[in-house]
This record gives sequence, C-alpha cells and structure tokens, in this order.
Amino acid sequence: MMGKLKERIQAFVNNRWLVFVAAIWIQSCAGIGYVFGSLSPVIKRSLNYNQRQLSKLGVAKDLGDSVGFLAGSLSEILPLWGALLVGALQNLIGYGWVWLIVTGRAPVLPLWAMCILIFVGNNGETYFNTAALVSCVQNFPKSRGPVVGILKGFAGLSGAILTQIYTMINFPDQAALIFMVAVGPAMVVVALMFIIRPVGGHRQVRPSDGLSFTFIYSVCLLLAAYLMGVMLLEDLVDVSHTLIIIFTVILFLLLVAPVVIPVKLSFSDEPKDLAVEEVLLPKPEQQEAGKSEQDEVIFSEVEDEKPKEVDLLPASERHKRIAQLQAKLCQAAAEGAVRVKRRRGPHRGEDFTLMQALIKADLWLIFFSLLLASGSGLTVIDNLGQMSQSLGYHNTHIFVSMISIWNFLGRVGGGYFSEIIVRDYAYPRPIAMAVSQLVMAVGHVFFAMGWPGAMYIGTLLIGLGYGAHWAIVPAAASELFGLKKFGALYNFLTLANPAGSLIFSGVIASSIYDREAEKQAHQHHIPPQISGSIFSGMFAVDEPLKCEGSICFFLTSMIMSGFCIIAGVLSLILVYRTKTVYANIYGKSRT
Repeated sequence: MMGKLKERIQAFVNNRWLVFVAAIWIQSCAGIGYVFGSLSPVIKRSLNYNQRQLSKLGVAKDLGDSVGFLAGSLSEILPLWGALLVGALQNLIGYGWVWLIVTGRAPVLPLWAMCILIFVGNNGETYFNTAALVSCVQNFPKSRGPVVGILKGFAGLSGAILTQIYTMINFPDQAALIFMVAVGPAMVVVALMFIIRPVGGHRQVRPSDGLSFTFIYSVCLLLAAYLMGVMLLEDLVDVSHTLIIIFTVILFLLLVAPVVIPVKLSFSDEPKDLAVEEVLLPKPEQQEAGKSEQDEVIFSEVEDEKPKEVDLLPASERHKRIAQLQAKLCQAAAEGAVRVKRRRGPHRGEDFTLMQALIKADLWLIFFSLLLASGSGLTVIDNLGQMSQSLGYHNTHIFVSMISIWNFLGRVGGGYFSEIIVRDYAYPRPIAMAVSQLVMAVGHVFFAMGWPGAMYIGTLLIGLGYGAHWAIVPAAASELFGLKKFGALYNFLTLANPAGSLIFSGVIASSIYDREAEKQAHQHHIPPQISGSIFSGMFAVDEPLKCEGSICFFLTSMIMSGFCIIAGVLSLILVYRTKTVYANIYGKSRT
C-alpha cells in the first residue's frame, strides 16, 4: 500500500500538468510592470520627483520588461530553477531597495541609480517568463498554442490579481504595495522553482488531455469575467472590507482550481495510451539511433530536388513520393552518380541557435510584423487615459481595466484558435497573426473616428488583437526555429514591443498630439504656460497642452491602422513561405 502511494506521489511530482499549473501560478504574479502605475505616485510623492523624472523610471521599467537576453542565455546554461532564483533575487533586491528608500530606511539615491534599481527589479520577470515558457513548451510539444496563450494570459492578468490582494490586505501605508511587489513574487517563485522543469512531457500524452485543456480554458473565462465584475463593482460602489476579503478568497480558489488535473491524473487509475505518444512524437533516442549523417544529408537534398507540385499533394501521397525520391537519391549517391551537398545549417522546423536564426528572413518577418502591430497596440494601452479624456470620458479606469481583460482573453483565444488551425488543417500558425492584425487595424479606425461608443469597441478589438500576438508568436517561433534555443529566440522577439512603442508613442503620437493641442490653444488664445493640461496632477505645468476631440488621435490612429495592414501583409508572406513546414510537422500527425 505504502509502495503504491509513494509511486503515485512520484507520478504527481513528475506530472507535466503539475509543471504547467505551477507555471500558471508563477505567471499570475510575474507581470510586475502592470502595477507600476500604482507604484509611481508613491515614489513621486516620497522623493519629490517631477513627471519628467518619473517618466525616466517608466522607461527603465519598460526596458526591464523587455531586455531578456540575459534570461534567455542563463536558461540555456543554468537549470531552470537557477534562472528562476536569479529572477527572484533581482525582483527582491530591485524593488526591496526602492521600498527601503521610499520609507526612509535607506538613504535617497540619485535618479540614475533609482532607474537601475527599477530596471533590475522589473527585469526579474523576464526570467519568470522564460522559465515558464521553456519548460511548458518542451513538456507540451504538440499543444504549444494553448500552453503559450494561457501562460501569457495569466502574466497579463497578474496586475489585477496583485492589486486585488493589496486591496484585501488594506495596508495603511501606500508604500506597502512596493514591499508586496518586492516580496510576493519572489516568495511564490522560490516555493515553486524546483517544479518548473522539463519532465519528458511528450511521453505523458493521454486521451483526457483535451478535457484537461477545456477545464483550464473554462477557469480562464470564469476568472476573466469574475475579475471584470469585481473591478467594475469596486470602482463604482463603495464595497465593505469583508466583501473585498470574500472576493479575494474566491479569486484564490479560481487560481488553485487547475491543480485538480495533475491530482486526478496521478491518483486515478486511468491507463496511459502509449500508442498516442509514439504517433505524436517519437523518442529522440530512437530517432537518432536510426538516422545516420548520410540520411540527414540525403533528406536535405530531397527538400531541394523535389518538384513544387509535391507539396500540393495529400499528406499520404506526398510522403510516398518523397520516400521514392529519397530512395533514388540514396542509390545514386551510393553508385557515385550524384554528389550529395553537405548541409549548411538547420532547416525550418529544426533547432536553430539565435545567430543561425538571425540570418533567416522568416525571423525578421515575424519581428517586423510584431513591431508594427504590437507596437501600435502598446501605444493605445499607454495612451488610453489621454485618448478617453480627449473624447470626453471622465472615468478612464474602466477602459484600463477592460483592455487588460480583453488582452487576457486575446492571449488565451489566440492560442486556442491558432492551435485549431495547425492541428486540424496543418496550416501555418501565422495566418492567425494576420487575422489579429486586421482586427487591430479596424480597432484603430474606431479610435480615429471617435463615434459614440467607439472607445468601447476600439478597446475590445485592440485588446483582443494585441493579446493574441503573445500567444501566436512564441508558438510559431518554436515551430520554425526549434525548442533547443527557444529562450534566447523568444527574448529577442520581445524587443519588438518596446521598439514599436518607442516609434509610435514616443515619436508619432506625442508630436501629433502636441501639434493639435497648440492649434486649439491658439484658436482659444490661451498662452501655453497657463493652459490646462490633460496631465494636470501628473505632469509639470510646462508639459503639453490639453487637446479635445477625436482630432487629437485621428492621424495617429489612421497611421497605426495602416501599419497594422502592412504587418498583416508581412504575416501572409510568412504563411506562404512556411506552408511546407507546417504540412510536414502537423500533416504527419493527421495521417
């Protein structure tokens, strides 16, 4: 009896679903950057910063979010628990030191040093992201879309989750939120870091996996609807503290719910379906044993020599024709009739290093498509307050809360629907990216026109489209460039986000807004230094003037809509280039 129980506990600890659930919990507190807006007023007041100084801390925070080269590199050298520990220490030291300074327990440092502390603290989340994605993509090689979508979705929700916990604890001192951001995520990560690892997930495929994903999707939808309801209620009504505690307890129960999957799989008597495992992913050692270097070279030659029409044949016929061609090439090579070219690096779908991937057009198509589309989405998220105020809305918090929920649903939905495309139709995943970019282009038009209710529709479309990118792109990158160096590849692609935001928000949106505000000021004969500012209470008095009406963001939104269409065209080019790869990867599992 004890022996059987020990075996069950061991199965539970090594269950890939436990790793996935632990990664969800880590991601639920990993989006530290999303609560910076709540931290910044405390820092500003305590250190007597003006808005320009505070905006420099914001830039440091954005860089910390996005510069993940070190996290990607360390995840290849260290075990994943080691990378997580480094991230937890960075988070603790960076934000912990900021808390000591803000509360007067440590001497005040110059602005550049504060920027470094914010960068270090926020950079910890790149380690959490990388470790969670690397381990789960390796454990679920045939369900990359849903896994990435769900994990990135929870990272997007973490701001709302941390804020709700802070509201429940009801600290008398606002600086305590900084303490919670420093200590909370670090504690969760240290508690779970030994669970986050590859556990040979491709050998744990079961018939019930579809039901398990359905259950997690149900939890995601419930959580999104619940948080939306709680946010609106707390924003519009004066809620008692007892009710806030009840809301937070229900939130914890929803977050813990997915653990029933590994518990049920490990402690029930459901037999494993080994046949499914073998069809989906042959064991690496078996693949290597039966494959000589000559075979690899011959296969490479087949890819170059096969007629174009072979790719258009049904999967079974295509494999048959390729096998015949390979047999002929093998025979000709053995007789010396042909010289087989040596391979120059990996082909699409195999394992690339970052340097090998950087010389491939496919990677740059993904990067620039992501830069144009997600950069425009991030610009809307960053400027949502000004956009809603210029259209006459006074309560901007509702739109900020809404776009975070739509962003979450976009990430979860993007993973789900892109997986249907590749799984059921063996069609390239980037087609889902092109669709989300078209949705975003329409959303920008709604913002540009400023029709009644346009803010609600624009927020919905931009949130869904922007979120979908962060489920589709990592999954597509792992399919085209392999899993071996996935951490480095993923962290390179995330650089597209701040780069796009810098162009759209820092250059285009701000300069057009200022120009329109000056025009309105001249029309009303208001001298710049005494005019009202949309940033009043946030910015110093010499900041840009207030602009009213849809004209403020009309041109910016139309430009971003046009760039989203260009991004969609780049994604369609990628679809055309990768049809064969996806037919090979997913066509085999359908035959």
